[in-house]
Amino acid sequence: MSLGEAALLGIIEGLTEYLPVSSTGHLTVTQELLGLTDTERGREAANAYAVIIQAGAIAAVGFLYRTKFVEILRSIAGTGSTHGRRLGAALAAGFIPAGIAGFLLGDLIKDRLFGIWPTVAAWAVGGVVLLIWSRHERSGTLPLESIGARHGLLIGCAQVLALWPGTSRSLVTILGALALGFALRAAVEFSFLLGFVTLGTATVYEALQSGSLVVDEFGWQAPALGFVAATVSAAAAVVWMLRYLERRGLSIFGWYRLGIAALVAALTITVGL
Repeated sequence: MSLGEAALLGIIEGLTEYLPVSSTGHLTVTQELLGLTDTERGREAANAYAVIIQAGAIAAVGFLYRTKFVEILRSIAGTGSTHGRRLGAALAAGFIPAGIAGFLLGDLIKDRLFGIWPTVAAWAVGGVVLLIWSRHERSGTLPLESIGARHGLLIGCAQVLALWPGTSRSLVTILGALALGFALRAAVEFSFLLGFVTLGTATVYEALQSGSLVVDEFGWQAPALGFVAATVSAAAAVVWMLRYLERRGLSIFGWYRLGIAALVAALTITVGL
């Protein structure tokens, strides 16, 4: 992996991690195009690299929402607000379903679903779901301050669907929160916060399991550059998304998903990705 490829993957990770378009899908296709998965060892290292550079996207949300995380930590220490306790409980409950499913099914998912066609199928289905939702959407009114452990657990159950590459963790958690009656901004922000917890745990686990493989295969400069690129691009994507959704809805992401699914399917058929 060249430094240019490392930076490109970091930028793609950051731009797509919190948008409902699936960062895993984009990284899977990009790795194929760059030839990083031509060998079994290369595929294993590339998949681990894709998870590890999520740390950059995690750092971006940690910085942008630092006041909320401080509030949660203060509530754990007994000096915080009721909202901090409720939000912390919701995040803990939201993590549990995907955490268990990922631990039990992680190897099976990597072996069976990390490929072009499963990703294309998930992109297309998610695009249709988003367009149907956007057409019939009735925006909720509940603010983030209303969230509790029950809401978090239900949204966490939806998050399990995102273990299928191409589905998008952001997509299913945002729609899950909207279905429970939360306002769009509250749904998006909870998705960001839950992503911090879920992705953070997955990144630490992957680093412990495969960190040495990534360094052996790519060196330390590539992961470091990927981390920086992902941090900067994720911060930009989060800020843009919140501003965009204040004026418009989610339909643009549905059309994008259908477009990228069609493009990748065509490339796979014609040039054999």
